[in-house]
Amino acid sequence: MVKMVTLDIDLAIRLFGLFPMLSLFYENLRRGAELQILLNPMLTILNIKSKIAQSPYQAYVYSYPHKTAYRLLTPPVYLPELWAQQDRQALFLYIHIPFCEMRCGFCNLFTTVSHNEDFISQYVRTVQRQAQRMKAVLGNASFARLAIGGGTPTQLPIQHLETILDIAENTMGARLQEIPISVEVSPETATEEKLKLLRSHSVDRVSIGVQSFIESEVLATQRRQSTIQVEATLTRIKETGFPTLNIDLIYGLPGQTVETWLQSIHTALRFQPEEIYLYPLYVRPLTGLGRTDQEWDDIRLACYRQGRSLLLSQGYTQVSMRMFQRVEQKQGSNLSPSPVYCCQADGMVGLGCGARSYTNTLHYSNEYAVGAKGISEILQAYIQTPDELFEYADYGFQLDPEEQRRRYILLSLLSYEGLNLLGYRQRFNSDVYADFPEFSELVALNLAIRDEDILQLTEFGIERSDTIGAWLFSEKVQELMQDYELK
Repeated sequence: MVKMVTLDIDLAIRLFGLFPMLSLFYENLRRGAELQILLNPMLTILNIKSKIAQSPYQAYVYSYPHKTAYRLLTPPVYLPELWAQQDRQALFLYIHIPFCEMRCGFCNLFTTVSHNEDFISQYVRTVQRQAQRMKAVLGNASFARLAIGGGTPTQLPIQHLETILDIAENTMGARLQEIPISVEVSPETATEEKLKLLRSHSVDRVSIGVQSFIESEVLATQRRQSTIQVEATLTRIKETGFPTLNIDLIYGLPGQTVETWLQSIHTALRFQPEEIYLYPLYVRPLTGLGRTDQEWDDIRLACYRQGRSLLLSQGYTQVSMRMFQRVEQKQGSNLSPSPVYCCQADGMVGLGCGARSYTNTLHYSNEYAVGAKGISEILQAYIQTPDELFEYADYGFQLDPEEQRRRYILLSLLSYEGLNLLGYRQRFNSDVYADFPEFSELVALNLAIRDEDILQLTEFGIERSDTIGAWLFSEKVQELMQDYELK
């Protein structure tokens, strides 16, 4: 199929006359003319073709716009006015806990291993102060989903973990018994007592980052973890009775082979997880692996394809490039009459230093860092924030109508549901092909198929999800990301 697509593109190049176009292209560059490349379908074909010919693992695309496109907001945005314009009846509540017991070599999340009991107490008190202000900001709001992530929330001492759950329920007003609740845990911190606490507060999904069941592969990522410990933790999670267990695995690790990758998946399947996420290794700046001189050759695509085939054969459904889910009905989940959260349309309220908040027109957060010094400075500033300043956003990205369209398209297209063209038309009062003519090339390159009013990625398109996602970024977002100085 790839060969056929390549032949089609080569034929199109000859039919449309590539060489005169390239001559004009470079002449315009020489003269400094502004080129409207997106309005030229032929140049768009070349753009997509060049992107999909590269490694599919250039960058991890999971949201839009990327956090490195955020900048200082001048003047700061007054949150009561911002949220008054937002539908607040099906919000996502996210609470960020930045603490970990170790810093994995692949991790670029906003986390710290430098903390003590006093610092943790200060942090939790600050989350409480922020929550009190945000509850007043939101007024009559309802939450359709809760997630507690980080970092590792279960790194908190049990009394502080209980306080965080109490903040969600009693300060923010989330009805924990009625909504889906997910909490990130680690093999080292998911004790029996903490798991029982989570389940008693109606947490119905636990996600654990195992990464690999092969100890040498885990050690190569600068992570201390024994397979015996991991399996004991998974057993505890199953015995505690969480309706959904998610296991994260990573392919492309140093020393990993396709065979050892499949061995890890088989081991994970012994615990019958309702969900499995298969993440490719991304080596990012300022991470432990990013500081090495190692060349990262690619067995990743082979690992992805073999892992996908194995999970599909075991009764899993592919929800996205990374997510696989068992199809049978879950027992004990928080099935609720509450509104269902829609990631394309509904807002997210973030509490905690590393959390982001989303409205239709503004995404905002605290500043972002990966290095230990930058993270420490941002955490200290967060803890010292006066109560009244939690009513303002001073760092973020304002979404104009075009950016809102791009976000809607990206979040829809990269999921198994695909992009509902009628839904897009109803939401934006326009046609997606009129707004983005280059979209027709996704079908031309076998990256997507159109079935009536649904545009869905093909199998080939799904494995290139991150490439397609990055291709959807606006020129403005790309420039901001390129200019961003990582701390």
